[in-house]
Amino acid sequence: MREAAHEDTHVDMNVDTTGGAGPSPSPTPEVGTRTGADAGPDATAVAAYLRRLGVGRPVRPAADALRELHLRHLRTVPFENLSVHLGEEIVLDGKRLMDKVVSGRRGGFCYELNGAFGTLLTALGYEVTLLAARVYGEGGRLGIPYDHLALRVRTSDGDDLLADVGFGAHCLLPLAFGERGDQEDPGGTFRITGAAPDAAGVRGGQDVAPVADLDVLRDGKRVYRLERRPRVLGDFVAGAWWHRTSPQSHFTRSLVCSRLTEDGGRITLSGRRVTATAADGTREERELGTDEEVLAYYRDRFGIRLAQVPTVRNPHQVS
Repeated sequence: MREAAHEDTHVDMNVDTTGGAGPSPSPTPEVGTRTGADAGPDATAVAAYLRRLGVGRPVRPAADALRELHLRHLRTVPFENLSVHLGEEIVLDGKRLMDKVVSGRRGGFCYELNGAFGTLLTALGYEVTLLAARVYGEGGRLGIPYDHLALRVRTSDGDDLLADVGFGAHCLLPLAFGERGDQEDPGGTFRITGAAPDAAGVRGGQDVAPVADLDVLRDGKRVYRLERRPRVLGDFVAGAWWHRTSPQSHFTRSLVCSRLTEDGGRITLSGRRVTATAADGTREERELGTDEEVLAYYRDRFGIRLAQVPTVRNPHQVS
Protein backbone atom coordinates (compact mmCIF):
# COMPACT_ATOMS: atom_id res chain seq x y z
CA MET A 1 0.00 0.00 0.00
CA ARG A 2 2.85 2.31 0.76
CA GLU A 3 4.28 4.65 -1.83
CA ALA A 4 7.99 4.29 -1.37
CA ALA A 5 9.11 6.45 1.32
CA HIS A 6 3.62 3.21 1.50
CA GLU A 7 -10.39 4.64 7.56
CA ASP A 8 -17.38 5.12 12.96
CA THR A 9 -18.41 1.80 11.11
CA HIS A 10 -21.44 3.61 9.69
CA VAL A 11 -22.27 3.72 6.00
CA ASP A 12 -21.31 7.41 5.99
CA MET A 13 -17.63 6.55 6.25
CA ASN A 14 -17.46 6.93 2.45
CA VAL A 15 -15.72 3.63 1.86
CA ASP A 16 -18.34 1.38 0.32
CA THR A 17 -18.33 -2.13 -1.08
CA THR A 18 -21.61 -2.13 -2.95
CA GLY A 19 -21.12 0.61 -5.52
CA GLY A 20 -23.56 2.97 -3.80
CA ALA A 21 -27.31 2.78 -3.40
CA GLY A 22 -29.01 -0.24 -4.89
CA PRO A 23 -29.71 -3.87 -4.15
CA SER A 24 -27.75 -5.77 -1.56
CA PRO A 25 -24.56 -7.40 -2.78
CA SER A 26 -24.56 -11.00 -3.91
CA PRO A 27 -23.05 -13.74 -1.76
CA THR A 28 -19.29 -14.11 -1.62
CA PRO A 29 -17.85 -15.07 -5.03
CA GLU A 30 -16.36 -18.49 -5.61
CA VAL A 31 -12.65 -19.21 -5.64
CA GLY A 32 -10.92 -17.68 -8.64
CA THR A 33 -13.23 -14.67 -8.83
CA ARG A 34 -12.33 -13.01 -5.56
CA THR A 35 -12.42 -9.41 -6.74
CA GLY A 36 -15.58 -8.59 -4.81
CA ALA A 37 -17.76 -7.62 -7.78
CA ASP A 38 -21.13 -9.34 -8.30
CA ALA A 39 -20.39 -9.87 -11.98
CA GLY A 40 -17.46 -9.16 -14.18
CA PRO A 41 -17.12 -5.99 -16.24
CA ASP A 42 -18.52 -5.94 -19.74
CA ALA A 43 -16.35 -6.23 -22.83
CA THR A 44 -16.46 -2.49 -23.48
CA ALA A 45 -15.02 -1.68 -20.07
CA VAL A 46 -12.30 -4.31 -20.45
CA ALA A 47 -11.34 -2.99 -23.90
CA ALA A 48 -11.21 0.58 -22.58
CA TYR A 49 -8.94 -0.49 -19.69
CA LEU A 50 -6.60 -2.23 -22.10
CA ARG A 51 -6.54 0.85 -24.34
CA ARG A 52 -5.47 2.96 -21.38
CA LEU A 53 -2.64 0.53 -20.74
CA GLY A 54 -1.71 0.58 -24.42
CA VAL A 55 -2.02 -3.18 -24.97
CA GLY A 56 -4.27 -5.50 -26.91
CA ARG A 57 -6.35 -8.25 -25.34
CA PRO A 58 -4.16 -11.28 -24.58
CA VAL A 59 -4.91 -14.36 -26.65
CA ARG A 60 -4.92 -16.37 -23.42
CA PRO A 61 -4.26 -15.66 -19.74
CA ALA A 62 -0.58 -16.53 -19.90
CA ALA A 63 2.35 -15.45 -17.73
CA ASP A 64 4.06 -13.38 -20.42
CA ALA A 65 0.88 -11.36 -20.99
CA LEU A 66 0.53 -10.81 -17.23
CA ARG A 67 4.06 -9.46 -17.02
CA GLU A 68 3.35 -6.98 -19.81
CA LEU A 69 0.06 -5.88 -18.22
CA HIS A 70 1.76 -5.45 -14.84
CA LEU A 71 4.56 -3.29 -16.21
CA ARG A 72 2.22 -1.21 -18.37
CA HIS A 73 -0.04 -0.60 -15.37
CA LEU A 74 2.84 0.76 -13.30
CA ARG A 75 3.86 3.06 -16.15
CA THR A 76 0.36 4.32 -16.90
CA VAL A 77 -1.86 4.33 -13.80
CA PRO A 78 -0.45 6.45 -10.98
CA PHE A 79 -0.25 5.56 -7.33
CA GLU A 80 -2.09 8.51 -5.73
CA ASN A 81 -4.09 9.48 -2.67
CA LEU A 82 -5.83 12.56 -4.10
CA SER A 83 -9.30 11.25 -3.25
CA VAL A 84 -8.41 11.41 0.45
CA HIS A 85 -7.79 15.15 0.20
CA LEU A 86 -10.42 16.00 -2.39
CA GLY A 87 -13.16 14.49 -0.20
CA GLU A 88 -14.03 11.92 -2.86
CA GLU A 89 -15.80 8.65 -2.05
CA ILE A 90 -13.61 5.55 -2.17
CA VAL A 91 -15.71 2.60 -3.31
CA LEU A 92 -14.31 -0.91 -3.00
CA ASP A 93 -16.24 -2.46 -5.86
CA GLY A 94 -14.41 -3.92 -8.85
CA LYS A 95 -16.46 -2.27 -11.58
CA ARG A 96 -16.49 1.10 -9.80
CA LEU A 97 -12.72 0.93 -9.37
CA MET A 98 -12.27 0.12 -13.05
CA ASP A 99 -14.47 3.09 -13.92
CA LYS A 100 -12.26 5.37 -11.83
CA VAL A 101 -9.15 4.13 -13.61
CA VAL A 102 -10.61 4.11 -17.11
CA SER A 103 -13.33 6.78 -17.41
CA GLY A 104 -11.96 8.95 -14.64
CA ARG A 105 -8.35 8.62 -15.88
CA ARG A 106 -7.25 8.37 -12.27
CA GLY A 107 -5.15 6.11 -10.11
CA GLY A 108 -5.48 5.32 -6.43
CA PHE A 109 -3.84 3.54 -3.52
CA CYS A 110 -3.41 -0.22 -3.08
CA TYR A 111 -7.06 -1.22 -2.53
CA GLU A 112 -8.10 0.70 -5.64
CA LEU A 113 -5.21 -0.17 -7.94
CA ASN A 114 -4.96 -3.86 -7.14
CA GLY A 115 -8.76 -4.06 -6.88
CA ALA A 116 -9.17 -2.68 -10.38
CA PHE A 117 -6.27 -4.70 -11.79
CA GLY A 118 -7.59 -7.90 -10.22
CA THR A 119 -11.01 -7.25 -11.77
CA LEU A 120 -9.39 -6.78 -15.17
CA LEU A 121 -7.30 -9.93 -14.84
CA THR A 122 -10.32 -11.99 -13.82
CA ALA A 123 -12.20 -10.72 -16.88
CA LEU A 124 -9.24 -11.79 -19.03
CA GLY A 125 -9.40 -15.34 -17.70
CA TYR A 126 -6.79 -15.31 -14.96
CA GLU A 127 -7.56 -16.93 -11.61
CA VAL A 128 -7.16 -14.11 -9.11
CA THR A 129 -7.14 -14.30 -5.32
CA LEU A 130 -6.99 -11.20 -3.13
CA LEU A 131 -4.50 -11.39 -0.26
CA ALA A 132 -4.15 -9.16 2.79
CA ALA A 133 -0.80 -7.90 4.03
CA ARG A 134 0.62 -5.78 6.84
CA VAL A 135 3.41 -3.37 5.94
CA TYR A 136 6.61 -3.29 7.94
CA GLY A 137 7.38 0.18 9.27
CA GLU A 138 10.18 1.69 11.29
CA GLY A 139 11.83 -0.71 13.67
CA GLY A 140 10.16 -3.67 11.97
CA ARG A 141 6.76 -2.73 13.42
CA LEU A 142 3.83 -4.14 11.47
CA GLY A 143 1.00 -1.95 10.26
CA ILE A 144 -2.70 -2.51 10.84
CA PRO A 145 -4.56 -5.63 9.66
CA TYR A 146 -5.65 -5.25 6.02
CA ASP A 147 -2.93 -2.62 5.65
CA HIS A 148 -2.28 -3.64 2.06
CA LEU A 149 -3.95 -5.59 -0.75
CA ALA A 150 -1.95 -7.79 -3.12
CA LEU A 151 -2.91 -10.33 -5.80
CA ARG A 152 -2.14 -14.02 -6.21
CA VAL A 153 -2.59 -14.86 -9.88
CA ARG A 154 -2.66 -18.27 -11.54
CA THR A 155 -2.16 -18.38 -15.28
CA SER A 156 -3.13 -20.75 -18.07
CA ASP A 157 0.48 -21.97 -18.07
CA GLY A 158 0.14 -23.15 -14.48
CA ASP A 159 2.23 -20.32 -13.05
CA ASP A 160 1.43 -19.10 -9.54
CA LEU A 161 2.46 -15.44 -9.24
CA LEU A 162 2.33 -12.53 -6.80
CA ALA A 163 1.22 -9.36 -8.60
CA ASP A 164 1.22 -5.93 -6.98
CA VAL A 165 0.60 -2.67 -8.85
CA GLY A 166 -0.41 -0.80 -5.70
CA PHE A 167 2.68 -0.30 -3.58
CA GLY A 168 4.53 2.53 -5.28
CA ALA A 169 8.19 1.61 -5.78
CA HIS A 170 8.20 -2.20 -5.63
CA CYS A 171 8.63 -5.10 -8.03
CA LEU A 172 8.06 -4.17 -11.66
CA LEU A 173 7.10 -7.70 -12.66
CA PRO A 174 5.09 -10.39 -10.85
CA LEU A 175 7.04 -12.63 -8.50
CA ALA A 176 6.92 -16.43 -8.43
CA PHE A 177 4.71 -17.13 -5.42
CA GLY A 178 6.23 -20.49 -4.55
CA GLU A 179 9.87 -19.54 -5.04
CA ARG A 180 11.78 -19.11 -1.77
CA GLY A 181 15.10 -17.96 -3.20
CA ASP A 182 16.14 -14.57 -4.53
CA GLN A 183 14.17 -13.24 -7.49
CA GLU A 184 15.85 -10.61 -9.63
CA ASP A 185 13.57 -7.84 -10.83
CA PRO A 186 14.25 -4.42 -12.41
CA GLY A 187 12.99 -2.97 -9.12
CA GLY A 188 15.52 -4.88 -6.99
CA THR A 189 16.20 -8.32 -5.56
CA PHE A 190 13.08 -9.84 -4.02
CA ARG A 191 12.51 -12.86 -1.81
CA ILE A 192 9.34 -14.50 -0.49
CA THR A 193 10.00 -16.43 2.69
CA GLY A 194 8.42 -17.65 5.91
CA ALA A 195 7.28 -14.65 7.95
CA ALA A 196 9.25 -13.37 10.90
CA PRO A 197 7.53 -13.46 14.31
CA ASP A 198 4.99 -10.70 14.83
CA ALA A 199 4.56 -8.66 18.02
CA ALA A 200 2.65 -11.54 19.62
CA GLY A 201 5.43 -13.96 18.78
CA VAL A 202 3.46 -15.71 16.04
CA ARG A 203 5.70 -17.04 13.34
CA GLY A 204 5.07 -17.67 9.69
CA GLY A 205 6.04 -20.87 7.95
CA GLN A 206 6.92 -22.70 4.78
CA ASP A 207 4.78 -24.53 2.26
CA VAL A 208 4.11 -27.36 4.71
CA ALA A 209 1.79 -24.89 6.43
CA PRO A 210 -0.27 -23.55 3.50
CA VAL A 211 -2.06 -20.92 5.59
CA ALA A 212 1.03 -19.57 7.34
CA ASP A 213 2.10 -16.00 6.63
CA LEU A 214 4.92 -15.05 4.30
CA ASP A 215 7.35 -12.13 4.27
CA VAL A 216 8.11 -10.26 1.07
CA LEU A 217 11.60 -8.74 1.10
CA ARG A 218 13.21 -6.23 -1.22
CA ASP A 219 17.00 -5.99 -1.24
CA GLY A 220 17.12 -7.84 2.07
CA LYS A 221 14.61 -5.58 3.85
CA ARG A 222 11.20 -6.88 4.92
CA VAL A 223 8.50 -4.99 3.04
CA TYR A 224 5.25 -6.64 4.07
CA ARG A 225 3.85 -9.70 5.83
CA LEU A 226 1.49 -11.51 3.48
CA GLU A 227 -1.43 -13.71 4.52
CA ARG A 228 -2.31 -16.64 2.30
CA ARG A 229 -6.00 -16.82 3.24
CA PRO A 230 -8.18 -15.67 0.30
CA ARG A 231 -10.08 -12.42 0.80
CA VAL A 232 -12.71 -10.32 -0.99
CA LEU A 233 -12.72 -6.57 -1.51
CA GLY A 234 -15.23 -6.03 1.28
CA ASP A 235 -12.71 -7.36 3.79
CA PHE A 236 -10.53 -4.30 3.20
CA VAL A 237 -13.12 -1.64 4.08
CA ALA A 238 -11.78 -1.07 7.60
CA GLY A 239 -8.20 -0.76 6.34
CA ALA A 240 -9.19 1.71 3.64
CA TRP A 241 -11.22 3.74 6.15
CA TRP A 242 -8.26 3.87 8.57
CA HIS A 243 -5.84 5.00 5.89
CA ARG A 244 -8.31 7.66 4.72
CA THR A 245 -9.08 9.11 8.18
CA SER A 246 -6.54 8.20 10.84
CA PRO A 247 -4.13 10.85 12.17
CA GLN A 248 -1.50 8.11 12.12
CA SER A 249 -1.95 7.32 8.43
CA HIS A 250 0.67 8.86 6.19
CA PHE A 251 -2.04 9.25 3.53
CA THR A 252 -3.89 11.83 5.65
CA ARG A 253 -0.73 13.83 6.29
CA SER A 254 0.59 14.28 2.76
CA LEU A 255 -0.25 14.26 -0.92
CA VAL A 256 1.32 11.84 -3.37
CA CYS A 257 0.96 11.09 -7.06
CA SER A 258 3.61 8.83 -8.57
CA ARG A 259 4.23 6.48 -11.46
CA LEU A 260 7.00 4.52 -13.15
CA THR A 261 8.59 6.07 -16.24
CA GLU A 262 9.40 4.32 -19.49
CA ASP A 263 13.14 4.29 -18.72
CA GLY A 264 12.66 2.61 -15.35
CA GLY A 265 12.75 5.78 -13.29
CA ARG A 266 9.91 7.38 -11.35
CA ILE A 267 8.20 10.76 -11.17
CA THR A 268 6.40 11.87 -8.02
CA LEU A 269 4.39 14.99 -7.23
CA SER A 270 3.95 15.61 -3.50
CA GLY A 271 1.94 18.78 -3.06
CA ARG A 272 4.01 21.17 -5.15
CA ARG A 273 7.31 19.28 -5.02
CA VAL A 274 8.34 17.25 -8.05
CA THR A 275 10.82 14.43 -7.54
CA ALA A 276 12.31 12.78 -10.61
CA THR A 277 14.19 9.57 -9.78
CA ALA A 278 16.32 8.04 -12.53
CA ALA A 279 16.70 4.31 -13.04
CA ASP A 280 20.12 4.49 -11.37
CA GLY A 281 18.58 6.04 -8.24
CA THR A 282 19.75 9.62 -8.72
CA ARG A 283 17.13 12.19 -7.78
CA GLU A 284 16.25 15.72 -8.81
CA GLU A 285 13.73 17.85 -6.94
CA ARG A 286 12.06 21.14 -7.76
CA GLU A 287 9.10 23.19 -6.56
CA LEU A 288 6.22 24.16 -8.79
CA GLY A 289 5.09 27.75 -8.33
CA THR A 290 1.63 28.61 -9.56
CA ASP A 291 -1.58 26.60 -9.37
CA GLU A 292 -1.53 26.51 -13.16
CA GLU A 293 1.84 24.77 -13.12
CA VAL A 294 0.60 22.17 -10.64
CA LEU A 295 -2.57 21.43 -12.59
CA ALA A 296 -0.58 21.20 -15.83
CA TYR A 297 1.84 18.72 -14.24
CA TYR A 298 -1.01 16.49 -13.09
CA ARG A 299 -2.50 16.66 -16.59
CA ASP A 300 0.64 16.27 -18.69
CA ARG A 301 2.59 13.76 -16.62
CA PHE A 302 -0.18 11.71 -15.01
CA GLY A 303 -3.16 12.27 -17.32
CA ILE A 304 -5.20 13.62 -14.37
CA ARG A 305 -7.39 16.65 -15.02
CA LEU A 306 -8.35 18.50 -11.86
CA ALA A 307 -10.52 21.57 -11.34
CA GLN A 308 -8.45 22.70 -8.35
CA VAL A 309 -5.08 22.05 -6.79
CA PRO A 310 -5.43 19.44 -4.05
CA THR A 311 -4.18 20.42 -0.62
CA VAL A 312 -3.79 18.34 2.52
CA ARG A 313 -7.26 18.06 4.05
CA ASN A 314 -7.43 18.48 7.82
CA PRO A 315 -3.77 17.71 8.45
CA HIS A 316 -3.05 15.83 11.68
CA GLN A 317 -0.14 15.56 14.04
CA VAL A 318 0.74 12.14 15.37
CA SER A 319 0.50 12.14 19.14
